[in-house]
Amino acid sequence: MIKKLWWHDKIAYQVWPKSFCDSNGDGIGDLEGIISKLDYLKLLGIDIIWLSPVYKSPWIDEGYDISDYYAIDPRFGTMDQFCLLLAEAERRGMYIVMDLVVNHCSNQHEWFRKALADPDGPYADYFYFRKGKRPGALPSNYRSYFGGSAWEPVPGTDRFYLHFFAKEQPDLNWENPELRAEIYKMINWWLDKGVAGFRIDAIVNIKKDIDFPDYPADGPDGLVRCTTMVEHAEGLGNLLSDLRDHTFKSHHAFTVGEVFTVPRGRISEFIGDNGYFSTMFDFSAHTLSENGKHGWYDRKPVFFADWRRAVSDSQLCTQDFGFMANIIENHDEPRGASSWLPEWAGNVSGIQMLAVQSLLLRGIPFIFQGQELGMKNCSRCCIGKYDDICTKNEYEKALRAGVREKEALAVCFRYSRDNCRTPMPWNSAENAGFTSGKPWMALNPSYLNVNVADENRDPDSVLNFYRKLIALRKNPAYSEVLTWGKFHPVYKENEGIFAYYRYTEPKNILIICNFGMERKNLFLPDGRWKILLANNAVRNTGAVASYIDGRNFDLPSCGAVVMEKVN
Repeated sequence: MIKKLWWHDKIAYQVWPKSFCDSNGDGIGDLEGIISKLDYLKLLGIDIIWLSPVYKSPWIDEGYDISDYYAIDPRFGTMDQFCLLLAEAERRGMYIVMDLVVNHCSNQHEWFRKALADPDGPYADYFYFRKGKRPGALPSNYRSYFGGSAWEPVPGTDRFYLHFFAKEQPDLNWENPELRAEIYKMINWWLDKGVAGFRIDAIVNIKKDIDFPDYPADGPDGLVRCTTMVEHAEGLGNLLSDLRDHTFKSHHAFTVGEVFTVPRGRISEFIGDNGYFSTMFDFSAHTLSENGKHGWYDRKPVFFADWRRAVSDSQLCTQDFGFMANIIENHDEPRGASSWLPEWAGNVSGIQMLAVQSLLLRGIPFIFQGQELGMKNCSRCCIGKYDDICTKNEYEKALRAGVREKEALAVCFRYSRDNCRTPMPWNSAENAGFTSGKPWMALNPSYLNVNVADENRDPDSVLNFYRKLIALRKNPAYSEVLTWGKFHPVYKENEGIFAYYRYTEPKNILIICNFGMERKNLFLPDGRWKILLANNAVRNTGAVASYIDGRNFDLPSCGAVVMEKVN
Protein backbone atom coordinates (compact mmCIF):
# COMPACT_ATOMS: atom_id res chain seq x y z
CA MET A 1 0.00 0.00 0.00
CA ILE A 2 1.42 3.36 -1.07
CA LYS A 3 1.53 5.96 1.68
CA LYS A 4 -1.04 8.68 0.93
CA LEU A 5 0.46 12.17 0.70
CA TRP A 6 -0.95 15.66 0.19
CA TRP A 7 -0.26 15.81 -3.53
CA HIS A 8 -1.70 12.51 -4.73
CA ASP A 9 -5.15 13.82 -5.68
CA LYS A 10 -4.02 17.14 -7.17
CA ILE A 11 -4.16 18.61 -10.68
CA ALA A 12 -1.06 20.48 -11.88
CA TYR A 13 -0.76 23.26 -14.47
CA GLN A 14 2.42 24.50 -16.13
CA VAL A 15 2.78 28.24 -16.61
CA TRP A 16 5.30 29.52 -19.15
CA PRO A 17 5.63 32.92 -17.44
CA LYS A 18 6.97 34.81 -20.43
CA SER A 19 3.82 33.96 -22.42
CA PHE A 20 1.06 33.74 -19.81
CA CYS A 21 -0.10 37.28 -19.03
CA ASP A 22 1.64 40.66 -19.26
CA SER A 23 0.55 43.22 -16.66
CA ASN A 24 2.73 46.20 -17.62
CA GLY A 25 2.60 46.34 -21.41
CA ASP A 26 6.22 45.46 -22.14
CA GLY A 27 5.15 42.41 -24.17
CA ILE A 28 6.52 39.89 -21.68
CA GLY A 29 4.40 37.93 -19.21
CA ASP A 30 5.14 38.55 -15.55
CA LEU A 31 4.32 37.63 -11.96
CA GLU A 32 1.58 40.24 -11.62
CA GLY A 33 -0.02 38.78 -14.72
CA ILE A 34 0.02 35.31 -13.17
CA ILE A 35 -1.52 36.64 -9.95
CA SER A 36 -4.31 38.27 -11.97
CA LYS A 37 -5.23 34.86 -13.46
CA LEU A 38 -5.21 32.74 -10.29
CA ASP A 39 -9.01 32.78 -10.14
CA TYR A 40 -9.14 31.48 -13.72
CA LEU A 41 -6.88 28.59 -12.74
CA LYS A 42 -8.88 27.92 -9.59
CA LEU A 43 -12.11 27.74 -11.61
CA LEU A 44 -10.44 25.30 -13.99
CA GLY A 45 -9.72 23.06 -10.99
CA ILE A 46 -5.95 23.54 -10.68
CA ASP A 47 -4.18 22.81 -7.38
CA ILE A 48 -0.46 22.98 -8.23
CA ILE A 49 1.07 25.67 -10.46
CA TRP A 50 4.47 24.85 -11.93
CA LEU A 51 6.34 27.98 -12.97
CA SER A 52 8.96 27.58 -15.64
CA PRO A 53 12.09 29.55 -14.66
CA VAL A 54 11.64 33.07 -13.31
CA TYR A 55 15.18 33.37 -11.94
CA LYS A 56 17.62 36.01 -13.13
CA SER A 57 18.98 34.92 -16.50
CA PRO A 58 20.53 36.19 -19.75
CA TRP A 59 17.81 34.17 -21.51
CA ILE A 60 20.02 32.31 -23.92
CA ASP A 61 17.76 29.28 -23.38
CA GLU A 62 14.53 30.88 -22.15
CA GLY A 63 15.62 31.13 -18.52
CA TYR A 64 17.13 27.67 -18.25
CA ASP A 65 20.49 29.43 -18.05
CA ILE A 66 20.36 30.85 -14.51
CA SER A 67 22.78 33.58 -13.46
CA ASP A 68 21.41 34.04 -9.91
CA TYR A 69 19.40 31.30 -8.19
CA TYR A 70 18.31 33.70 -5.42
CA ALA A 71 16.90 36.47 -7.61
CA ILE A 72 13.75 37.01 -9.67
CA ASP A 73 14.51 38.24 -13.16
CA PRO A 74 13.42 41.91 -13.43
CA ARG A 75 11.52 41.05 -16.62
CA PHE A 76 9.11 39.06 -14.45
CA GLY A 77 8.99 41.36 -11.45
CA THR A 78 10.40 41.44 -7.94
CA MET A 79 10.85 39.09 -5.01
CA ASP A 80 8.04 40.94 -3.23
CA GLN A 81 5.74 40.12 -6.12
CA PHE A 82 6.83 36.50 -6.00
CA CYS A 83 6.03 36.38 -2.28
CA LEU A 84 2.63 37.91 -3.06
CA LEU A 85 2.06 35.14 -5.62
CA LEU A 86 2.84 32.56 -2.93
CA ALA A 87 0.41 34.23 -0.52
CA GLU A 88 -2.39 34.61 -3.08
CA ALA A 89 -2.02 31.01 -4.18
CA GLU A 90 -2.12 29.80 -0.58
CA ARG A 91 -5.25 31.88 0.04
CA ARG A 92 -6.95 29.93 -2.75
CA GLY A 93 -5.70 26.55 -1.52
CA MET A 94 -3.14 26.32 -4.34
CA TYR A 95 0.57 25.50 -4.36
CA ILE A 96 3.51 26.98 -6.28
CA VAL A 97 6.17 24.66 -7.70
CA MET A 98 9.32 26.12 -9.26
CA ASP A 99 11.66 24.85 -11.93
CA LEU A 100 14.94 23.55 -10.48
CA VAL A 101 17.79 23.74 -12.99
CA VAL A 102 20.96 22.40 -11.40
CA ASN A 103 22.66 20.30 -14.07
CA HIS A 104 24.06 23.58 -15.38
CA CYS A 105 23.97 27.31 -14.78
CA SER A 106 24.62 30.39 -16.91
CA ASN A 107 28.10 31.43 -17.95
CA GLN A 108 27.15 34.75 -16.32
CA HIS A 109 26.77 33.10 -12.91
CA GLU A 110 29.23 34.28 -10.27
CA TRP A 111 30.66 30.77 -9.94
CA PHE A 112 31.60 30.53 -13.60
CA ARG A 113 32.97 34.06 -13.72
CA LYS A 114 35.28 33.19 -10.81
CA ALA A 115 36.25 29.94 -12.52
CA LEU A 116 37.28 31.78 -15.69
CA ALA A 117 39.17 34.38 -13.68
CA ASP A 118 41.22 31.63 -11.98
CA PRO A 119 41.15 28.36 -13.96
CA ASP A 120 43.36 26.76 -11.32
CA GLY A 121 41.28 28.01 -8.40
CA PRO A 122 38.53 26.32 -6.35
CA TYR A 123 35.64 27.52 -8.52
CA ALA A 124 37.06 25.79 -11.59
CA ASP A 125 36.17 22.54 -9.84
CA TYR A 126 32.51 23.65 -9.72
CA PHE A 127 32.59 22.81 -13.43
CA TYR A 128 34.35 20.34 -15.73
CA PHE A 129 37.56 21.96 -16.96
CA ARG A 130 39.53 19.40 -18.94
CA LYS A 131 42.47 19.28 -21.34
CA GLY A 132 42.18 17.62 -24.73
CA LYS A 133 43.28 14.01 -24.98
CA ARG A 134 46.15 15.23 -27.18
CA PRO A 135 47.24 18.60 -28.54
CA GLY A 136 44.56 20.09 -30.76
CA ALA A 137 41.97 17.49 -29.71
CA LEU A 138 38.86 17.76 -27.56
CA PRO A 139 38.51 15.95 -24.22
CA SER A 140 35.91 13.64 -25.79
CA ASN A 141 33.61 13.36 -28.81
CA TYR A 142 30.30 14.36 -27.18
CA ARG A 143 27.63 16.26 -29.08
CA SER A 144 25.54 18.74 -27.09
CA TYR A 145 21.75 18.63 -27.10
CA PHE A 146 21.72 21.72 -29.29
CA GLY A 147 24.31 20.43 -31.77
CA GLY A 148 28.06 20.77 -32.10
CA SER A 149 30.69 19.74 -29.58
CA ALA A 150 29.77 19.70 -25.90
CA TRP A 151 33.22 21.14 -25.13
CA GLU A 152 34.08 24.83 -25.36
CA PRO A 153 37.56 26.37 -24.95
CA VAL A 154 38.37 28.07 -21.65
CA PRO A 155 39.79 31.40 -22.84
CA GLY A 156 43.52 31.80 -22.37
CA THR A 157 44.14 28.16 -21.45
CA ASP A 158 44.62 24.77 -23.08
CA ARG A 159 41.45 23.50 -21.37
CA PHE A 160 37.80 23.12 -22.29
CA TYR A 161 34.59 23.21 -20.25
CA LEU A 162 31.66 20.84 -20.67
CA HIS A 163 28.18 22.01 -21.68
CA PHE A 164 25.44 19.52 -22.52
CA PHE A 165 23.21 22.36 -23.70
CA ALA A 166 24.27 25.75 -25.14
CA LYS A 167 27.86 26.89 -24.70
CA GLU A 168 26.46 29.58 -22.37
CA GLN A 169 25.23 26.82 -20.03
CA PRO A 170 28.29 25.17 -18.41
CA ASP A 171 27.57 21.89 -16.64
CA LEU A 172 28.01 21.82 -12.87
CA ASN A 173 30.34 19.29 -11.25
CA TRP A 174 28.17 17.32 -8.84
CA GLU A 175 31.18 15.32 -7.68
CA ASN A 176 32.30 18.43 -5.77
CA PRO A 177 30.79 18.36 -2.22
CA GLU A 178 31.21 22.13 -1.86
CA LEU A 179 29.08 22.70 -4.95
CA ARG A 180 26.42 20.27 -3.69
CA ALA A 181 26.29 22.12 -0.37
CA GLU A 182 25.71 25.41 -2.23
CA ILE A 183 22.89 23.85 -4.25
CA TYR A 184 21.23 22.33 -1.18
CA LYS A 185 21.43 25.65 0.64
CA MET A 186 19.65 27.36 -2.26
CA ILE A 187 16.92 24.71 -2.51
CA ASN A 188 16.16 24.88 1.21
CA TRP A 189 16.05 28.68 1.01
CA TRP A 190 13.20 28.49 -1.53
CA LEU A 191 11.37 25.76 0.40
CA ASP A 192 11.60 27.82 3.59
CA LYS A 193 10.12 30.74 1.66
CA GLY A 194 6.99 28.69 0.98
CA VAL A 195 7.55 27.00 -2.37
CA ALA A 196 5.78 23.62 -2.32
CA GLY A 197 8.33 21.79 -4.42
CA PHE A 198 10.13 21.63 -7.74
CA ARG A 199 10.01 20.29 -11.25
CA ILE A 200 13.59 19.11 -11.64
CA ASP A 201 15.15 19.78 -15.03
CA ALA A 202 17.44 17.32 -16.87
CA ILE A 203 18.39 15.78 -13.53
CA VAL A 204 19.83 12.45 -14.71
CA ASN A 205 22.55 14.40 -16.51
CA ILE A 206 24.22 15.35 -13.22
CA LYS A 207 26.10 12.05 -13.07
CA LYS A 208 29.06 11.98 -15.40
CA ASP A 209 31.80 9.49 -16.07
CA ILE A 210 34.62 11.86 -15.13
CA ASP A 211 37.05 9.97 -17.36
CA PHE A 212 34.93 11.22 -20.29
CA PRO A 213 35.59 8.26 -22.59
CA ASP A 214 34.96 8.49 -26.31
CA TYR A 215 32.18 6.42 -27.87
CA PRO A 216 31.61 5.39 -31.49
CA ALA A 217 30.27 8.31 -33.51
CA ASP A 218 26.56 8.23 -34.33
CA GLY A 219 26.60 10.93 -37.01
CA PRO A 220 28.65 12.31 -39.90
CA ASP A 221 30.10 14.99 -37.59
CA GLY A 222 32.16 12.33 -35.82
CA LEU A 223 30.39 13.03 -32.54
CA VAL A 224 28.07 11.01 -30.31
CA ARG A 225 25.08 12.33 -28.37
CA CYS A 226 26.13 13.35 -24.88
CA THR A 227 23.48 11.15 -23.26
CA THR A 228 25.45 8.08 -24.33
CA MET A 229 27.98 8.81 -21.60
CA VAL A 230 25.17 9.46 -19.09
CA GLU A 231 23.64 6.08 -19.88
CA HIS A 232 26.94 4.38 -19.04
CA ALA A 233 27.79 6.42 -15.92
CA GLU A 234 27.29 4.71 -12.55
CA GLY A 235 26.32 6.22 -9.21
CA LEU A 236 23.40 8.49 -10.11
CA GLY A 237 21.31 7.07 -7.27
CA ASN A 238 23.85 8.17 -4.66
CA LEU A 239 23.64 11.76 -5.85
CA LEU A 240 19.84 11.77 -6.03
CA SER A 241 19.48 10.22 -2.57
CA ASP A 242 21.83 12.85 -1.16
CA LEU A 243 19.82 15.60 -2.85
CA ARG A 244 16.52 14.27 -1.50
CA ASP A 245 17.76 13.72 2.04
CA HIS A 246 19.33 17.16 2.37
CA THR A 247 16.40 19.12 0.91
CA PHE A 248 13.02 17.73 -0.13
CA LYS A 249 12.51 15.12 2.55
CA SER A 250 12.30 17.35 5.62
CA HIS A 251 10.00 19.82 3.84
CA HIS A 252 7.56 17.15 2.56
CA ALA A 253 8.06 18.79 -0.82
CA PHE A 254 6.40 17.72 -4.05
CA THR A 255 9.01 16.91 -6.66
CA VAL A 256 8.63 15.80 -10.25
CA GLY A 257 11.70 14.63 -12.15
CA GLU A 258 12.34 15.18 -15.84
CA VAL A 259 13.64 11.68 -16.47
CA PHE A 260 13.85 9.98 -19.86
CA THR A 261 16.35 7.16 -19.71
CA VAL A 262 15.45 4.99 -16.71
CA PRO A 263 14.90 1.27 -17.50
CA ARG A 264 11.46 0.00 -16.49
CA GLY A 265 12.96 -2.23 -13.81
CA ARG A 266 14.51 0.75 -12.03
CA ILE A 267 11.59 3.20 -11.98
CA SER A 268 10.73 2.18 -8.41
CA GLU A 269 14.04 3.71 -7.34
CA PHE A 270 12.87 7.07 -8.65
CA ILE A 271 9.26 7.31 -7.45
CA GLY A 272 7.17 5.85 -4.67
CA ASP A 273 7.48 5.83 -0.89
CA ASN A 274 11.29 5.63 -0.97
CA GLY A 275 11.91 7.18 -4.38
CA TYR A 276 14.21 10.04 -5.15
CA PHE A 277 11.18 12.09 -6.28
CA SER A 278 7.47 12.26 -5.59
CA THR A 279 6.80 11.49 -9.25
CA MET A 280 8.39 11.72 -12.67
CA PHE A 281 6.99 12.59 -16.07
CA ASP A 282 5.75 9.72 -18.17
CA PHE A 283 7.61 10.23 -21.44
CA SER A 284 6.93 6.70 -22.67
CA ALA A 285 4.83 7.97 -25.58
CA HIS A 286 6.99 11.00 -26.30
CA THR A 287 10.13 8.90 -26.68
CA LEU A 288 8.42 7.07 -29.54
CA SER A 289 8.87 10.24 -31.59
CA GLU A 290 12.45 10.97 -30.57
CA ASN A 291 14.84 12.26 -33.18
CA GLY A 292 15.41 10.10 -36.16
CA LYS A 293 18.90 8.86 -36.80
CA HIS A 294 20.07 12.36 -37.67
CA GLY A 295 17.48 14.89 -36.44
CA TRP A 296 13.91 16.11 -36.59
CA TYR A 297 13.89 15.91 -40.37
CA ASP A 298 14.03 12.10 -40.42
CA ARG A 299 11.75 11.35 -37.48
CA LYS A 300 9.34 8.53 -38.06
CA PRO A 301 5.59 8.87 -37.44
CA VAL A 302 4.08 7.41 -34.27
CA PHE A 303 1.36 4.84 -34.89
CA PHE A 304 -1.70 4.60 -32.68
CA ALA A 305 -1.11 1.01 -31.61
CA ASP A 306 2.43 1.80 -30.46
CA TRP A 307 1.27 4.91 -28.60
CA ARG A 308 -1.55 3.02 -26.86
CA ARG A 309 0.81 0.20 -25.90
CA ALA A 310 3.45 2.59 -24.52
CA VAL A 311 0.99 4.46 -22.30
CA SER A 312 -0.72 1.28 -21.09
CA ASP A 313 2.55 -0.50 -20.34
CA SER A 314 3.76 2.48 -18.32
CA GLN A 315 0.54 2.51 -16.30
CA LEU A 316 0.74 -1.22 -15.57
CA CYS A 317 4.45 -1.05 -14.76
CA THR A 318 4.17 1.63 -12.07
CA GLN A 319 0.75 1.35 -10.45
CA ASP A 320 1.82 -0.98 -7.64
CA PHE A 321 4.45 1.36 -6.21
CA GLY A 322 4.09 4.93 -7.44
CA PHE A 323 2.39 7.69 -9.40
CA MET A 324 3.63 8.98 -12.74
CA ALA A 325 3.05 12.56 -13.92
CA ASN A 326 0.94 12.37 -17.08
CA ILE A 327 1.32 14.96 -19.84
CA ILE A 328 -0.09 15.62 -23.29
CA GLU A 329 2.35 18.46 -23.96
CA ASN A 330 4.80 20.80 -22.23
CA HIS A 331 7.24 23.63 -23.03
CA ASP A 332 9.63 21.23 -24.77
CA GLU A 333 7.02 19.56 -26.96
CA PRO A 334 4.71 20.57 -29.80
CA ARG A 335 1.01 20.85 -29.05
CA GLY A 336 -0.59 17.53 -28.20
CA ALA A 337 -3.65 18.23 -30.36
CA SER A 338 -1.25 18.35 -33.33
CA SER A 339 0.82 15.36 -32.23
CA TRP A 340 -1.43 12.63 -30.84
CA LEU A 341 -4.60 13.03 -32.90
CA PRO A 342 -5.01 11.64 -36.43
CA GLU A 343 -5.98 14.12 -39.11
CA TRP A 344 -9.69 13.31 -38.88
CA ALA A 345 -9.72 13.90 -35.13
CA GLY A 346 -8.21 17.39 -35.09
CA ASN A 347 -11.52 18.94 -34.04
CA VAL A 348 -13.16 19.97 -30.77
CA SER A 349 -14.51 16.47 -30.10
CA GLY A 350 -11.13 14.88 -30.82
CA ILE A 351 -9.35 17.28 -28.47
CA GLN A 352 -11.94 16.56 -25.76
CA MET A 353 -11.37 12.85 -26.33
CA LEU A 354 -7.62 13.24 -25.89
CA ALA A 355 -8.25 15.05 -22.60
CA VAL A 356 -10.41 12.16 -21.33
CA GLN A 357 -7.80 9.59 -22.32
CA SER A 358 -5.02 11.45 -20.47
CA LEU A 359 -6.61 13.10 -17.43
CA LEU A 360 -8.29 9.95 -16.12
CA LEU A 361 -5.15 7.81 -16.21
CA ARG A 362 -3.63 6.83 -12.90
CA GLY A 363 -1.14 9.49 -11.84
CA ILE A 364 -0.84 13.26 -11.52
CA PRO A 365 -2.32 15.12 -14.51
CA PHE A 366 -0.19 18.02 -15.78
CA ILE A 367 -1.84 20.56 -18.08
CA PHE A 368 0.24 23.03 -20.09
CA GLN A 369 -1.15 26.54 -20.54
CA GLY A 370 -3.48 26.72 -23.54
CA GLN A 371 -3.92 22.96 -23.66
CA GLU A 372 -7.28 23.43 -21.96
CA LEU A 373 -8.34 25.58 -24.93
CA GLY A 374 -7.34 23.01 -27.53
CA MET A 375 -4.45 25.05 -28.94
CA LYS A 376 -2.58 23.53 -31.88
CA ASN A 377 0.80 24.07 -33.52
CA CYS A 378 1.60 27.43 -35.06
CA SER A 379 3.04 27.75 -38.56
CA ARG A 380 5.73 30.37 -39.26
CA CYS A 381 6.65 31.81 -42.66
CA CYS A 382 10.41 31.69 -42.16
CA ILE A 383 13.02 30.51 -39.66
CA GLY A 384 13.59 34.10 -38.55
CA LYS A 385 10.16 34.04 -36.90
CA TYR A 386 11.25 31.26 -34.53
CA ASP A 387 12.83 32.02 -31.17
CA ASP A 388 13.83 28.57 -29.93
CA ILE A 389 17.55 27.81 -30.18
CA CYS A 390 16.86 24.09 -30.69
CA THR A 391 14.49 24.78 -33.59
CA LYS A 392 17.08 26.94 -35.35
CA ASN A 393 19.71 24.24 -34.95
CA GLU A 394 17.40 21.53 -36.29
CA TYR A 395 16.46 23.73 -39.25
CA GLU A 396 20.11 24.23 -40.18
CA LYS A 397 20.77 20.52 -39.70
CA ALA A 398 17.96 19.70 -42.13
CA LEU A 399 19.30 22.13 -44.74
CA ARG A 400 22.80 20.67 -44.46
CA ALA A 401 21.30 17.23 -45.09
CA GLY A 402 19.79 18.45 -48.35
CA VAL A 403 16.23 19.05 -47.16
CA ARG A 404 14.55 21.86 -49.07
CA GLU A 405 13.77 25.06 -47.16
CA LYS A 406 10.00 24.58 -47.41
CA GLU A 407 10.26 21.04 -46.06
CA ALA A 408 12.65 22.14 -43.28
CA LEU A 409 10.10 24.74 -42.19
CA ALA A 410 7.40 22.07 -42.23
CA VAL A 411 9.56 20.00 -39.87
CA CYS A 412 9.79 23.00 -37.53
CA PHE A 413 6.02 23.39 -37.67
CA ARG A 414 5.62 19.78 -36.54
CA TYR A 415 8.24 19.69 -33.78
CA SER A 416 9.32 23.17 -32.65
CA ARG A 417 9.21 23.98 -28.96
CA ASP A 418 7.88 27.41 -29.93
CA ASN A 419 4.53 25.76 -30.70
CA CYS A 420 3.75 25.68 -26.99
CA ARG A 421 5.47 28.96 -26.15
CA THR A 422 3.24 31.38 -28.04
CA PRO A 423 1.36 33.91 -25.85
CA MET A 424 -1.75 32.70 -24.05
CA PRO A 425 -4.92 33.85 -25.87
CA TRP A 426 -7.29 35.44 -23.33
CA ASN A 427 -9.67 36.97 -25.89
CA SER A 428 -9.99 37.79 -29.59
CA ALA A 429 -9.04 41.46 -29.23
CA GLU A 430 -5.71 42.91 -30.35
CA ASN A 431 -2.80 40.84 -29.01
CA ALA A 432 -5.30 38.31 -27.62
CA GLY A 433 -5.56 40.16 -24.29
CA PHE A 434 -2.06 38.94 -23.46
CA THR A 435 -0.47 42.40 -23.52
CA SER A 436 -1.25 46.04 -24.27
CA GLY A 437 2.15 46.30 -25.95
CA LYS A 438 3.94 44.28 -28.61
CA PRO A 439 4.12 40.56 -27.70
CA TRP A 440 7.65 39.18 -27.37
CA MET A 441 6.62 36.40 -29.74
CA ALA A 442 4.04 36.50 -32.50
CA LEU A 443 0.67 35.09 -31.50
CA ASN A 444 -0.78 31.89 -32.81
CA PRO A 445 -3.30 33.22 -35.39
CA SER A 446 -5.88 30.79 -34.02
CA TYR A 447 -6.47 33.19 -31.09
CA LEU A 448 -9.31 34.76 -33.07
CA ASN A 449 -11.33 31.59 -32.42
CA VAL A 450 -9.39 29.72 -29.74
CA ASN A 451 -9.33 31.94 -26.65
CA VAL A 452 -10.54 31.98 -23.07
CA ALA A 453 -13.30 34.59 -23.45
CA ASP A 454 -15.03 32.90 -26.39
CA GLU A 455 -14.71 29.42 -24.90
CA ASN A 456 -16.08 30.64 -21.58
CA ARG A 457 -19.31 31.54 -23.37
CA ASP A 458 -19.57 28.26 -25.28
CA PRO A 459 -20.89 25.40 -23.12
CA ASP A 460 -19.55 22.87 -25.64
CA SER A 461 -16.03 24.31 -25.81
CA VAL A 462 -12.82 22.49 -25.00
CA LEU A 463 -12.31 24.76 -21.98
CA ASN A 464 -15.67 23.99 -20.44
CA PHE A 465 -15.19 20.29 -21.11
CA TYR A 466 -11.85 20.39 -19.27
CA ARG A 467 -13.65 21.98 -16.33
CA LYS A 468 -16.24 19.20 -16.31
CA LEU A 469 -13.58 16.52 -16.65
CA ILE A 470 -11.49 17.89 -13.77
CA ALA A 471 -14.63 18.33 -11.66
CA LEU A 472 -15.47 14.66 -12.25
CA ARG A 473 -11.98 13.58 -11.18
CA LYS A 474 -12.36 15.67 -8.01
CA ASN A 475 -15.97 14.71 -7.27
CA PRO A 476 -16.00 13.13 -3.78
CA ALA A 477 -18.03 10.23 -5.19
CA TYR A 478 -15.25 9.37 -7.66
CA SER A 479 -12.02 10.98 -6.43
CA GLU A 480 -10.93 7.82 -4.60
CA VAL A 481 -11.25 5.53 -7.61
CA LEU A 482 -9.90 8.09 -10.10
CA THR A 483 -6.91 8.80 -7.86
CA TRP A 484 -6.09 5.42 -6.35
CA GLY A 485 -7.97 3.00 -8.57
CA LYS A 486 -6.04 0.43 -10.59
CA PHE A 487 -5.64 0.74 -14.35
CA HIS A 488 -6.69 -2.11 -16.61
CA PRO A 489 -6.73 -1.75 -20.42
CA VAL A 490 -9.62 -3.26 -22.40
CA TYR A 491 -10.83 -3.55 -26.02
CA LYS A 492 -7.19 -3.88 -27.08
CA GLU A 493 -8.21 -5.93 -30.10
CA ASN A 494 -10.22 -2.97 -31.46
CA GLU A 495 -8.12 -0.81 -33.74
CA GLY A 496 -8.40 2.87 -32.83
CA ILE A 497 -9.94 2.27 -29.40
CA PHE A 498 -8.15 3.43 -26.24
CA ALA A 499 -10.15 2.08 -23.31
CA TYR A 500 -9.44 1.20 -19.72
CA TYR A 501 -10.98 0.54 -16.34
CA ARG A 502 -10.17 2.46 -13.19
CA TYR A 503 -11.37 0.35 -10.30
CA THR A 504 -11.37 -0.03 -6.54
CA GLU A 505 -13.70 -1.98 -4.32
CA PRO A 506 -16.59 -1.37 -5.02
CA LYS A 507 -16.22 1.30 -7.75
CA ASN A 508 -15.68 0.36 -11.39
CA ILE A 509 -15.21 3.15 -13.96
CA LEU A 510 -14.91 2.44 -17.70
CA ILE A 511 -13.30 5.01 -20.02
CA ILE A 512 -13.63 4.47 -23.79
CA CYS A 513 -12.18 6.72 -26.52
CA ASN A 514 -12.54 6.13 -30.27
CA PHE A 515 -9.50 7.50 -32.10
CA GLY A 516 -10.59 5.67 -35.26
CA MET A 517 -12.19 7.16 -38.34
CA GLU A 518 -15.25 4.92 -38.19
CA ARG A 519 -17.99 4.29 -35.65
CA LYS A 520 -17.25 1.32 -33.40
CA ASN A 521 -19.73 -1.18 -32.03
CA LEU A 522 -18.56 -2.41 -28.62
CA PHE A 523 -20.10 -5.00 -26.35
CA LEU A 524 -20.40 -3.73 -22.78
CA PRO A 525 -20.03 -6.19 -19.91
CA ASP A 526 -23.24 -7.37 -18.27
CA GLY A 527 -24.78 -4.97 -15.82
CA ARG A 528 -26.12 -1.47 -15.76
CA TRP A 529 -23.81 1.41 -16.66
CA LYS A 530 -24.29 5.03 -15.68
CA ILE A 531 -22.96 7.71 -18.02
CA LEU A 532 -20.80 10.12 -16.00
CA LEU A 533 -19.41 12.19 -18.86
CA ALA A 534 -19.51 12.15 -22.65
CA ASN A 535 -17.91 14.52 -25.12
CA ASN A 536 -19.51 16.41 -28.00
CA ALA A 537 -19.15 13.57 -30.51
CA VAL A 538 -21.19 11.24 -28.31
CA ARG A 539 -23.77 13.74 -27.12
CA ASN A 540 -24.39 15.09 -30.61
CA THR A 541 -25.58 11.65 -31.74
CA GLY A 542 -28.48 11.89 -29.32
CA ALA A 543 -27.99 8.19 -28.64
CA VAL A 544 -26.74 8.29 -25.06
CA ALA A 545 -29.22 7.93 -22.22
CA SER A 546 -28.39 8.39 -18.54
CA TYR A 547 -28.06 4.63 -18.11
CA ILE A 548 -27.10 1.80 -20.44
CA ASP A 549 -27.94 -1.84 -19.79
CA GLY A 550 -25.19 -4.29 -20.75
CA ARG A 551 -25.44 -4.57 -24.53
CA ASN A 552 -23.83 -3.41 -27.75
CA PHE A 553 -22.77 0.22 -27.59
CA ASP A 554 -22.04 2.41 -30.62
CA LEU A 555 -19.25 4.91 -30.18
CA PRO A 556 -18.76 7.48 -32.97
CA SER A 557 -15.40 8.60 -34.28
CA CYS A 558 -13.80 11.01 -31.78
CA GLY A 559 -16.27 9.84 -29.17
CA ALA A 560 -15.25 9.63 -25.52
CA VAL A 561 -17.42 8.33 -22.71
CA VAL A 562 -16.89 7.73 -18.99
CA MET A 563 -19.20 5.18 -17.36
CA GLU A 564 -19.73 3.74 -13.89
CA LYS A 565 -21.03 0.25 -13.33
CA VAL A 566 -23.95 0.54 -10.92
CA ASN A 567 -24.97 -3.13 -10.52
